Amino acid sequence: MAHQKVLVIDFGGQYNQLIARRVRECGVYCEVEPYTKGLAVAKQEKPVGIIFTGGPNSVYEENAPKIDKEIFELGIPVLGICYGAQVMAHLMGGTVSSATMREYGKTETNFDTSSLMFQGLSENMITWMSHTDYISGLPEGFRASAHTKECPVAAMENPEAKLYAVQFHPEVMHTENGTKMLHNFLYHVCGCVGDWTMGDYAKTAIEDIRAKVGDGKVLLALSGGVDSSVLAALLSKAIGHQLTCVFVDHGLMRKNEGDEVEQAFADWDLNFIRVNAEERFLSKLAGMSDPETKRKTIGEEFIRVFEEEAKKIGAVDFLAQGTIYPDVIESGTGDAAVIKSHHNVGGLPDYVDFKEIIEPLRLLFKDEVRQLGIELGLSDVLVWRQPFPGPGLAIRVIGEITKEKLDILRDADWIFREEIAKAGLDRDIHQYFAVLTSMRSVGVMGDGRTYDYTLALRGVTTTDFMTADFARIPYDLLATISSRIVNEVKNINRVVYDITTKPPSTIEWE
Repeated sequence: MAHQKVLVIDFGGQYNQLIARRVRECGVYCEVEPYTKGLAVAKQEKPVGIIFTGGPNSVYEENAPKIDKEIFELGIPVLGICYGAQVMAHLMGGTVSSATMREYGKTETNFDTSSLMFQGLSENMITWMSHTDYISGLPEGFRASAHTKECPVAAMENPEAKLYAVQFHPEVMHTENGTKMLHNFLYHVCGCVGDWTMGDYAKTAIEDIRAKVGDGKVLLALSGGVDSSVLAALLSKAIGHQLTCVFVDHGLMRKNEGDEVEQAFADWDLNFIRVNAEERFLSKLAGMSDPETKRKTIGEEFIRVFEEEAKKIGAVDFLAQGTIYPDVIESGTGDAAVIKSHHNVGGLPDYVDFKEIIEPLRLLFKDEVRQLGIELGLSDVLVWRQPFPGPGLAIRVIGEITKEKLDILRDADWIFREEIAKAGLDRDIHQYFAVLTSMRSVGVMGDGRTYDYTLALRGVTTTDFMTADFARIPYDLLATISSRIVNEVKNINRVVYDITTKPPSTIEWE
């Protein structure tokens, strides 16, 4: 694809994906490469800009991640962030030292707004710092363009050489105008024009798929999740009835969800096979209560069902899978630099006869996948579908699984999601769902004693799903949800709200 490209060189920073996402949000295409390959890729692909990520090391240590100084001699603008700033300083002849006072978290920072990086911004802003070392001596030709109380070089630059560096993290939301700083670097320093759009991507991806597949057949295991649904829509636009989607409904989905998935693809040009396997899965799960055993049993049974359906279809040329860019980054960074191109196959039967795996979404982040779905005209029901675990409601029913428990949970979860949507919070709360606990308690209904289940509600806000905070759902809304559930759903007489962060808890209960 003929887009301007920015190269993000990863030195082991925890925010490497976030940097790439911010660049893409600015309308500029970028890719992440490990520092071991950065110079070679830069020389070969000639990006319009390079960004060094942070990292946990001290640059002056013998085995610390570094890159050849030649990277600065290519005439390509470079921005160093945190450890990346220290790498630049160290390689260019400056001094990096251990700080007597460590800076971590929100920090008042003073800026020279004559710098192209900080043009149009305030002279005093809050930045997010996370460093023990600092740049104690500037390299020749550089000047400091920002400072804090403890850090004399919070930013430095050599405009003539187009080299810029910041000690803080502009990519995190805690830094005021951080995205604007990155935008300034991309547009004012690198000369970006903003040619990365989902509309252009969709057209190019469709052309690429047609060229690769030709008149071949493609098989896709469709879960109904965002990634596989967008992939189905993209493939349908590209190759139509050459695509067969197998949707295995294991009976562990949310209320009406199987029908919604089927209906969403009713008018699309593809072969859609729905396998209703609820009875089969529930019989396999009977008597099981250990969450890991449930997960493994469901995964294995899914493979068996998919295997049987694939046999009926016969030989296919391509297996499509919804690998997205975070999967590629996570499996391809670090010294090993190995990309697990088959990571999503995960146990699909060996006999499925296909020549090649195709992964048309492997360049996209999750938010870009959603944008692509909208561009393709996919139903909002699927594009904005709540994250849902592969084992489905089996791990949201604590303990043994029965059809009765699943139906109770389906009805309660539906009410929760419906009220959140009616309140307009469905895009603000990043994940929300109900859990049917194994605990029963005494209650009173209609002057009579009850002994029924306790239902737990979970809602979280997060940027990366690695950490999460519980959502501050208004009390009045929680009261409405609780009242509806105990009045409309049989066998529940108590509703609780989970107010634990991740960590120490996980988002899911099992």
